[in-house]
Amino acid sequence: MELASFLAGERWSDHPSCTHPLLAGLARLVNDHTSDAARPKLAGLIPSVIGLTGDDLRIDAHIALRCATSALPVVAHERQLAMAVSILSAEHVLAGLDGRPEGSLQDSSRKALEEVPEAMRWAFAFRRGVRISAKGFRRYAAPNTVQLAVRGIAQACVLDPDPLLRDLLARTIDDCLELMGTPPQAETAMESQLWAEACRMTGR
Repeated sequence: MELASFLAGERWSDHPSCTHPLLAGLARLVNDHTSDAARPKLAGLIPSVIGLTGDDLRIDAHIALRCATSALPVVAHERQLAMAVSILSAEHVLAGLDGRPEGSLQDSSRKALEEVPEAMRWAFAFRRGVRISAKGFRRYAAPNTVQLAVRGIAQACVLDPDPLLRDLLARTIDDCLELMGTPPQAETAMESQLWAEACRMTGR
């Protein structure tokens, strides 16, 4: 995220104002949990996050939902329970924002949950009667989901978690681009001399 701030012309910071805080948090976590050998492969995603920001709670919900559904198949059992609850929480928020019936699920979320039936049953039982406010979701639930998802993938019993982590970040960026469109800053950053300098700095 420091390079994103550099490309955006901001002061050097891993919390740049040009990127949504939750997306920036995901990028930092993916970077921190990626091996040294694979970390340069993240550099190509940097320009895409510039200008992806806004106050729409849908952004937070879609980021949390992508993290939870991506982590659910590979994380340890106890984390599967948390990810299943996170999917239901994000869907609850999105249903309210989109005018869908309470308790309704998008097909992608339903299919992800059906792959882990025990976690799904536990999550539905846990969530029954529990309400989460928009403020609570943004401040606590969404960031916790992102953190648990990345750590769970990094510690999962898979041969190489690095591609999974990069794919998570790339897909989340795509989700945000679909919601907000490609910001002009991202296109400018890719074309600028600053991008060449950033590539040199990352060894890309």
